[in-house]
Amino acid sequence: ALWCLMMSVTPSRGCLLDLPWEDILVPHILCHLPLQQLLSLQRVSKSFQSLIQLYLANMRCFDSSQIGPAIPRAAFVNLLKDNEVLQQLALQNCSDWLTDRELLPVIGQNHHLHQIQLKGCAQLSRHALVAISLSCPNLRQLSLAHCEWVDSLSLRSLADHCKALEAVDLTACRQLKDEAICYLVQKCSRLKSLSLAVNANVGDVAVEETAKCCPDLEHLDLTGCLRVKNDSIRVLAEYCPKLRSLKVKHCHNVAESSLSILRSRGVELDVEPPLQRALVLLQDVVGFAPFINLQI
Repeated sequence: ALWCLMMSVTPSRGCLLDLPWEDILVPHILCHLPLQQLLSLQRVSKSFQSLIQLYLANMRCFDSSQIGPAIPRAAFVNLLKDNEVLQQLALQNCSDWLTDRELLPVIGQNHHLHQIQLKGCAQLSRHALVAISLSCPNLRQLSLAHCEWVDSLSLRSLADHCKALEAVDLTACRQLKDEAICYLVQKCSRLKSLSLAVNANVGDVAVEETAKCCPDLEHLDLTGCLRVKNDSIRVLAEYCPKLRSLKVKHCHNVAESSLSILRSRGVELDVEPPLQRALVLLQDVVGFAPFINLQI
């Protein structure tokens, strides 16, 4: 596709740039090309450079993975400096270069963002989450997985200003405790998906409050939450009729006695029933697969 665009500059084929930029090229042609190829087009001519800058200013979705994780800081700032219409921003695993200095201007001028992905962006600070809270009132999806800089105060700011949230990933946000999670779910009762995985500070109090405040909850990830016990799982079963999946692997205090209620409703669980788990272990250890299958 890039080669075709390049060839279109030659006189024998006519000039692609003669087509209306804002009505045809930007919304119907350039949007189908990978971002990395579009950036390469800037080197063709000054006209192409202007065209790509117009495209970047009107881009609704920016995903850093289309370019690569090691984007130079100056390049990122230049790419989005004129954009005020972003709706989706994905900057996962950009810990090598992304700091508040690069992110805050982008957040501050884009008030229509409804989906932000910051998984693994370890060099940011709580100021980034506060900026998101104040600038993105229509935010619906937010991933902060493995962002250990997220604290209770910044999460409170998010809960106070982004009440339309439907999906939040707080995996391995280890500063957060039950109180912070309770405040979030009390303010953001539309949540359908929540991950509290890999957080030893999260326990029954947070899970029970989530169940009671978020009746539309469909997906909950509690992987590795060692303080979660059977009682909160039973509350979850009682208050969340729309629950479709629950992850409780490595939650050693959660037993089949509470999970069976959800299992009977068809909720997808990441742990097998005790009998099936025992048979699998027996197959692996003893090698009696044919015998076991006959018995079943």
